[in-house]
Amino acid sequence: MTVLTTRADDARAVAAEVTDPELPMLTLADLGVLRDVTVDDTGAVEVAITPTYSGCPAMATMRDDLVRSLNEAGFSDVRVKVALEPAWTTDWISAQGRAALAEAGISAPGTAPTHSGPVPLTLGPVRRHVTCPRCGSADVDLTSEFGSTACKALYRCLSCLEPFDHVKEI
Repeated sequence: MTVLTTRADDARAVAAEVTDPELPMLTLADLGVLRDVTVDDTGAVEVAITPTYSGCPAMATMRDDLVRSLNEAGFSDVRVKVALEPAWTTDWISAQGRAALAEAGISAPGTAPTHSGPVPLTLGPVRRHVTCPRCGSADVDLTSEFGSTACKALYRCLSCLEPFDHVKEI
């Protein structure tokens, strides 16, 4: 049986394999930031991506990597747009992406908090349910609210004593 694909299917497949510059074990599709890929009648490709948070410094690199990968795949006219609505949430990380994070020693986020109305300002410590990605222990200690990137917090496992990043729930 022959499966027919469209140029949009081909472009989406290429875009879906581009990796995140800060979490290279994740594709943009697994991270959930790849929102849409379309190809118009002229062959121009438009890719929509959503930042993980406002001011995410990885957006320019994501754009450049998408354009380069699609150009290398034969798509000469590529545009990347930023889709801000709905806002990205860590709930959009795929099961495969969560497994890849754990395999890389990074604690995957739990369920993102939901709010109806304004987000309350709290100045106390953030409470998260975090387990060590290496040994599975929940006996962990927050070392720093900011890990290797702003979207991660740094923890230390009190059982195996290993430090690890945790992707913050957004």
